[in-house]
Amino acid sequence: MDKLPTQPIDETSPSPFRRGYVSIIGRPNVGKSTLLNKILGQKISITSRKPQTTRHRILGIKTTDTYQTIWMDTPGVNFQTKRTMNRYMNRTATGTLTDVDLVVFLVEARQWTEPDDRVQERLIETDMPIILVVNKIDQIKDKKQLLPFFDKASQEGNYREIVPLSARRGDNVGLLESLVAANLPEGEALFPKDQITDRSERFFASELIREKLTRALGQELPYRLTVQIEQWSERPKLLSIDAVIWVERPGQKAIVIGKQGEMLKAVGTKARQEMEDFFGKKVFLRLWTKVRAGWSESDAALRTVLE
Repeated sequence: MDKLPTQPIDETSPSPFRRGYVSIIGRPNVGKSTLLNKILGQKISITSRKPQTTRHRILGIKTTDTYQTIWMDTPGVNFQTKRTMNRYMNRTATGTLTDVDLVVFLVEARQWTEPDDRVQERLIETDMPIILVVNKIDQIKDKKQLLPFFDKASQEGNYREIVPLSARRGDNVGLLESLVAANLPEGEALFPKDQITDRSERFFASELIREKLTRALGQELPYRLTVQIEQWSERPKLLSIDAVIWVERPGQKAIVIGKQGEMLKAVGTKARQEMEDFFGKKVFLRLWTKVRAGWSESDAALRTVLE
């Protein structure tokens, strides 16, 4: 591998165009999707306070005059559970490591955990160039308290850079982007300048519905449901969408629907409102809830409903 620069790109002077794939890896709930959305300046990856909201590989593309960074948001890596869905998401996350030019390993400030150790071990095995990103520094009043954290991280991992930032507020996100771009190979852009993702509008519609469900419902239920778009009809000023919310048990269906349908109606209203902003047109959204026993523990069912 050619030696790559490790200094931020000076966009005020002529420089070779750089482009490449960057995987954002980390344990659940450290802010990977929030970081990607902040970098792109718009929401393409759903978020919530509940871990493992992200189930898919989300591609986000940012193109400037000097670089094109193709970011991969991935599900949170969780080696502590043997559930089929967790294994599926772990494969989705770690599977990106063979297809990228650089890895951004995201951790939480002062919260290095045993799962972080497991992720770090897996990354070191790949021999990939890695930038360690320490997120949520806005929650630390005395930044000097972070110094031992940085020292420990630098000793245990062979990182190109260590970048403290706040994905939520945007602190140091620009610095991270510049450092990442400087570590990408030279070459022509791989995607059109105005393209920001490889995902379809149907995918974003289903994810927005699932986000509203995840935020509205209890701690356990979101991991036992998914959303599929069944019908999609588009006119110049109107988008009509029929979607099915799949759960595993009749009791879960009752929770999703709520008393007199209030929960399902509230979720549908919030999802529709955000879709109208996202797609720039009126949206007519119809939701149904159906039971499919054991879908989250079946590899075949997971491929059917998640891919």
